[in-house]
Amino acid sequence: MEQTQHTNGNTAETARFAIEGMDCQACANRIEKVLRRQQGIIAADVNFASDELQTCFDSKLLSTADIVQIVAKTGFKATAVTSASIEALAEMQNEEHKTTAIPWRLAVIWIIALPFVIGMLGMLLGQHWMLPPWWQFVLASIIQLGLAWPFYNSAIKSLQGGVANMDVLVSLGTVAIWLYSSIMLFNHQHGAHQYIYFEASVMVIAFVSLGKYLEQRTKKQSLNSMSMLLQLTPKMVRRQTDNGWQEVPLSQIQKGDILQTNAGNRIAADGIVHNGEAWCDESYLTGESKPLLKQAGDKVLAGALLSNGSITYQAQTLGSQTLLGDMMQALAQAQGSKAPIARLADKVSMVFVPAVVAIAVLTFILNWWLGGDFNEAVTRGVAVLVIACPCALGLATPAAMMVGMGRSARYGVWFKDAASLERTSQVNTVVLDKTGTLTQGKPQIVAQWRNPACQYDAQTILQLAAAAEQLTTHPLAQAVIQAAEQQNLPVLTASNSHSEIGQGTQAQVDGYGAVKVGNPAWCGFSIPGQLQQQEIWQIASIVVVAINNEIAGAFAIADALKEDTASAIKRLQQQNIDIHIMSGDQRSVVEYIARQLGISYYQAEMNPRAKAEAVRALMQQGKVVAMVGDGINDAPALAAADVSFAMYGGADVATNTASATLMRHSVTQVADALALAHATVRVVKQNLFFAFFYNILGIPLAAIGWLSPVIAGAAMAMSSISVLLNALRLRKSRLD
Repeated sequence: MEQTQHTNGNTAETARFAIEGMDCQACANRIEKVLRRQQGIIAADVNFASDELQTCFDSKLLSTADIVQIVAKTGFKATAVTSASIEALAEMQNEEHKTTAIPWRLAVIWIIALPFVIGMLGMLLGQHWMLPPWWQFVLASIIQLGLAWPFYNSAIKSLQGGVANMDVLVSLGTVAIWLYSSIMLFNHQHGAHQYIYFEASVMVIAFVSLGKYLEQRTKKQSLNSMSMLLQLTPKMVRRQTDNGWQEVPLSQIQKGDILQTNAGNRIAADGIVHNGEAWCDESYLTGESKPLLKQAGDKVLAGALLSNGSITYQAQTLGSQTLLGDMMQALAQAQGSKAPIARLADKVSMVFVPAVVAIAVLTFILNWWLGGDFNEAVTRGVAVLVIACPCALGLATPAAMMVGMGRSARYGVWFKDAASLERTSQVNTVVLDKTGTLTQGKPQIVAQWRNPACQYDAQTILQLAAAAEQLTTHPLAQAVIQAAEQQNLPVLTASNSHSEIGQGTQAQVDGYGAVKVGNPAWCGFSIPGQLQQQEIWQIASIVVVAINNEIAGAFAIADALKEDTASAIKRLQQQNIDIHIMSGDQRSVVEYIARQLGISYYQAEMNPRAKAEAVRALMQQGKVVAMVGDGINDAPALAAADVSFAMYGGADVATNTASATLMRHSVTQVADALALAHATVRVVKQNLFFAFFYNILGIPLAAIGWLSPVIAGAAMAMSSISVLLNALRLRKSRLD
């Protein structure tokens, strides 16, 4: 649980609970309504699709045990879920969706229903294969008075809690038609047997039970992302002990242990490589598609897969404290949250069941009064009760949101909650910080000039400069050293190294003589005219190399664009997004970057307050603005924007403010997030349309007798499944 102190002195705690026994959105609404009326509850959201309650409460007035008792009074069971470990999340996942095999009750119901199915097929073929009426009564009674009891139990608890759920409709409809058929059977008047509809009561319960089972299975698939993350943790780990290497359970690993992972296995904890080297696949954690080479001193992440090689590493963080654990907790919290678009369905579902019961009664009265056929009136009234489905409404939004956020996590984008994802779909303007967002965030050699009169080639000049700078920590010196390392140039021996602050470094390099590396004035160098005409030499920091007092060459050092920045900007522009750069850097540098990327709107030399004010100005123009940044200076603008994206590993104040975190430090992930948000909200709207259309069309058709109770029951079961299957399409939708 997470604690925060309120200014009024109250202590607020957030807690999550797994809820058992919910059958439709009305159940979730009832729990929310009761909790929100309770003194000490600050916020309460129940997600029907994930069977989860998220609460914020005053711990001085309530405890988690109190909340469990309050939920119990509404007729449901709540189990507090702690975030103490990855294992706890796994346990919650297994508890929430433990339906994997066909339950015995469903199997027995369908075995009993089989003769009725055969009889109904026979009627379609013009054959009379129905069981004798008394056999129908016996089989239907076994289901109605025994196997259907969970429906009655749920309906009774629902009504006791002051709400009517879907099971109230199923119970009323099937009991009414079973009771009516039984009365007709015991009525020995001639022709009464033709009004027996036991097959309707049996098949409605059979179809609804099957629908609930399939719904649970499909809901489990919609939580597939969490299951995948759970599978990333190895159960057993090789740990170094005084007696050599031993296989031990993951739960026994402690901080500081030396662990070993070989090719084909996964890293057990976040840590630092001790020795060895291997290619590591971190795609499920960061969205980085290419394997990364890990060597001594590199950081490794729990859950990453070694594609080849072998490494030993020291465990630094374990369980829920790892990046994987943090990701799982963030995903669980986000998937359990509720989007604003779900409010319409919530309001409708609150009055849905009472309204349907009223319509069913009205249907019965009107059909009997106008048509004069009591039997037909009963059948139509029951069909109205059976076809209505609040579940489809309740699942429409959360199912799509869960799948959408799960997929975004696979792309390395962590949304804070469902509301953030929904708001992202409305973004039409993206504001980008420059340093660390569009660029690498560190100096690099972006151009090199060699004096034609110098006897050494460009690589040797770079090698000599790196040798002279190897003891220097200045960022420009580090850029030179890194460039030499990237070209795998041998390290030369230097001596008598001396640095002058603000000027440069000089040293003696074995076999070459005196090497001087520094600013042009200190080295006595004037930039040639042909270089002055090139924009990169105008905006970059110039580092000159002199060998034995002769100018050998020069480097242009600047903060270079990331490899995928240009393609990401193009994708955003193709999505009709207005792009702005807001940077604290000098105007010439920002202008150069903007021109490289084809961005028309840019502002430079901005302080944090100016950035935030500029974002607000865009919002006042009616634009929905997303801000992307990574530093402390970006925090005010991130907080001001409608939607904010922060780079993982940047300043804490930036990531804490953000609507979403980008794990790969890439603008490509912003384009992915916008595309996925659009796709998710599009599916939500499709689901809501389907759910409303289904009920708006189905109820009148049942009322006028075009749908029998059996067909109505099958249609009701399929409506929820259709909504879930539509949500699952997001797992494979294209984002480009």
